[in-house]
Amino acid sequence: MAEKITIHDPRGYPPKVTGKRLAPRLESLDGKVVFLVDCLFDNSEVFMEQVQLWFAENLPTVKIRNIKPRESWVDDPEMRATVEAEGDAAILGVGL
Repeated sequence: MAEKITIHDPRGYPPKVTGKRLAPRLESLDGKVVFLVDCLFDNSEVFMEQVQLWFAENLPTVKIRNIKPRESWVDDPEMRATVEAEGDAAILGVGL
């Protein structure tokens, strides 16, 4: 019964995190292209529809484009490249 057991810390070893600056703010959204990025969470499309309606009612000069990654929880470089090349701003949406 005097057997030795090994225990592992389930928290693991956290990675070193370094801060990054936020992207510079736009002075105005007038005439800008804003991508609404549906991150594929449950019911996120409902949230994104509400955001799009808000823009249509309150900032009608903003051009809204909807986009989704190919799959959730996986980086989509092609989608990011599209947003960067064709958009001025992006809103990432989640919902429940």
